[in-house]
Order: sequence, then C-alpha cells, then structure tokens
Amino acid sequence: MISTSARLLRLVSLLSTRPSWTNSELAERLDVTERTVRRDIAKLRELGYAIDSDPGPWGGYRLSGGGSKVPPLSLDDEEALAVAVALREAALSGVLGTDQAALSALLKLRRLLPAHIADRLAELDAAFVHTPRSDEHLLSPGVLLELATACRRGERVRLSYRDRQDRATVRDVDPHRLVRTGHRWYLVALDVTRGQWRTFRADRVAEAHPTGRPADLVDPPDAALLVSRMLTSGYPLYATVRIPLPLNQALLLVPRNLGTHEPDGTHATLVTIGGSTPDELATYLLGLATPLQVLTPASVRTALHTRIRTLLNANDPDSPRN
Repeated sequence: MISTSARLLRLVSLLSTRPSWTNSELAERLDVTERTVRRDIAKLRELGYAIDSDPGPWGGYRLSGGGSKVPPLSLDDEEALAVAVALREAALSGVLGTDQAALSALLKLRRLLPAHIADRLAELDAAFVHTPRSDEHLLSPGVLLELATACRRGERVRLSYRDRQDRATVRDVDPHRLVRTGHRWYLVALDVTRGQWRTFRADRVAEAHPTGRPADLVDPPDAALLVSRMLTSGYPLYATVRIPLPLNQALLLVPRNLGTHEPDGTHATLVTIGGSTPDELATYLLGLATPLQVLTPASVRTALHTRIRTLLNANDPDSPRN
C-alpha cells in the first residue's frame, strides 16, 4: 500500500491526463476502494485543487481551471528537469524582466529536487555553453545561485573578484540584493573592509564562498537605484526631464540602466539621463517619441529647440527643395 501523500500525487497525475475519470476507474488504477477515492478527492479540494464531479454511477471527476490558490504541483523526473532548465535560462536571459522571480523559483525548486535529478541538472550546467557579448565575461549559473542563496540567507560571503581593470581581488561582503539590468546581473553588497555599499558585476565573480557569519545589513540602500546611479555616473553632462507618465511606464520608456527615476506625483516622472553633449542628449530625447519637458540644463533645451526647428524647416511644404 503506497502512502497517502504518494497516492494523492498519483491521483493528481491521473486527473491531469484526460478530461474525466469515473470513481471506479480511479479506484482500479490506484488499487484502493472507491470510498478511499472519494476521501482523497475531498482532501485535494481542501488543498486547493478545483475538481468538478458529476453525480450518478456514470459520473466522473475532472480537474477544472478554477480554485482560489495555487495547489501543489506534481512533476515527474523529466518534467522537473525541464522546469529547472527553463527557470535557469529565464534567470540568465532576463526574459521575465528585472526582478528575481525566475531565480527565486529555481532556488526553491533545486532544494526540492531528488539527488539524481539535481545531479543531471548540474551535468547540464557543465555542458551548456553561453556565448557572452564582446563586453562581458562568462556568467556562471552556479555562482549566480550561490550569490542568490547568500542574499536569501543573509550570510557573509568571500568573493574572488576581478575589478574593472581586470585585477584579481578577494572581498568579504555582506550581500543585500541581486539586480538584473540590461544584459547583466549585479550584486549589491556591503564591502566589509571598506565599510561601503558597492555593486559587483556577477560575471566578474569567479567564486563565492559562504563564511558562515551573518551579514550585518544596517540601513541597506535601494538596490535598484544604487545600480542605476552607478551605471549612469561618469558622464560630463546630465539632463533632467519631466515625462507625463507614471513611474512604471516611464521605466519602460527609459530603462534603469539609462537613467535615474523619481515619481513626480502619480502621473509624471522626473528622469535624469547622462550624455556627452547637449546635441547627443537632444537626439536621444527626440527618439523617445513622447511629450516631455527639459527642466535642466538650458543647453539641452536649446539643442532640442534647434533640432525641432531644423526638422520642421526640412518638412515645410513652402520651403525650396534641394
């Protein structure tokens, strides 16, 4: 006799394979009585599964799309491996956006995988080859998961890291958050030795070893804002514009890796963007193809006026054609 938990998982698998099952069919497949099937169906409903039933001797049970919460999910070995691989690729590609949903789900799933499935996933990690862009290093999925685990546990880690001059360093850091922006992951952490909040490119981390010591996170910063400011620093010129869009829509127009954002009420956002010259910034702002107001500096506002006048004059129907 199989355990109740195993029988419930087997029952869910059966219900998901075809539109309807009679009580007697399920009892035969599970090698239990029809009364046990009814009890198991009631238990699954308590767990959140939406199971419809038809009365009468020829009535059956079927899974429906309703239900007020997400029930437990039953996966066989191949399905579990497929889900883990898909989550891994979603986390590395950023296809789901800048949040950590795929990475967090992968961490949870890995802890639940049977040893033989976890080993197969590790083999795939070793076999897969990611071709990096010309300006990035190879990102190790194992290192990324190690950093995510440290953030989740609040545990100090020792990083083997290569800085922007490609010098090898070792840093003890208290990890706070992982932030994905553009095509990269960044670790926001407190550099223990320097006592400063820093951003570390995950693709420059060769190894991350937990120290067993708790992270000392006092008044941590806004991780996404810190990364955004780091990415937009170093420009000789900055323009602040007011875009008549709420923050979530402004972020779609100007990503975090290109500017810093501040809500201006509920229907507008102040965005600061860096550039080399007023004309370069004016060209970028025109390319946004949306109403906006340049607040500072005046040089960018003048360059924008010049660009617009040039465009209007070139399309004036009364102007002579060259």
